[in-house]
Amino acid sequence: MEDVQKIIAFLIENKLLLSVLVITLILIIRRITLSGIRGDVAFLSEEQRKWMSRTKNGSFAIIVVTLFLVWKSEISEFALSVTAIAVAIVVASKEIILCFTGSIQRASSRSFRIGDWIEVGKTSGEVIEHNLMATVIQEIDLYHGQYHFTGKTITLPNSMFFTYPVKNLNFMKRYVYHSFSIVVPGFKNLFPLLPELIVRIEKHSENFIDVARRYNGVIEKHAGVDLPGSEPHIHIASGATGEQIVHVMIFCPTELATHLEQEIRADFMMLHDLSFPEENSKD
Repeated sequence: MEDVQKIIAFLIENKLLLSVLVITLILIIRRITLSGIRGDVAFLSEEQRKWMSRTKNGSFAIIVVTLFLVWKSEISEFALSVTAIAVAIVVASKEIILCFTGSIQRASSRSFRIGDWIEVGKTSGEVIEHNLMATVIQEIDLYHGQYHFTGKTITLPNSMFFTYPVKNLNFMKRYVYHSFSIVVPGFKNLFPLLPELIVRIEKHSENFIDVARRYNGVIEKHAGVDLPGSEPHIHIASGATGEQIVHVMIFCPTELATHLEQEIRADFMMLHDLSFPEENSKD
């Protein structure tokens, strides 16, 4: 018992050694816990990512609180000694303060959570981790209409949440309003082609259209707005140099968007060739 008291007294007197031991112990426990959560799977599930993020954030909070309690007296003395330069410290650490407050803003507004698809500025991806300083996402290519992961991991400082609007794209994980355009050279009447094109689009969509209608209703109810609907939308516009531009928008499963676009393009080209055979003969 006396030996234990001596060890405790020695550690209290040697705060640096105590801090190193505490940090080492917590990191070891965190590593074991993370290994247990991850297991032997090749790909992490959304629930695993949540628990791993909670473990990392919790261990970090425990380390900060423990070190504060150990070094409380020194911190108090230091705080009194730097009162005169407090303003300079705030200015120098502005970005760090913004990251902390950005984390508080994210937590209070519940703008997103792990597993959600978000867009911050021109960066979009799936949230895989967030902490007091930054948010980590797996980048998704949305600007080229592909909806697939690029393989890039992006770390966003939480201060960006005050500079750029955060768009939650979580509904796009399952179904998406996919838009694309078909450019037709020359000025010609394409409207007779649209009814048959819509019929073919509906045929491509018959395997998922019932689920799409229900999911569209869920999104409308959640958002509280009247969305375009699950039916295909087509309109024709003219370009600056006289070409015709056919704009198509479909509501479909995200993973099928690119495939359906290619099928609809092929259908339109076939209908165009059948309706304007004289152009083919000239070629």
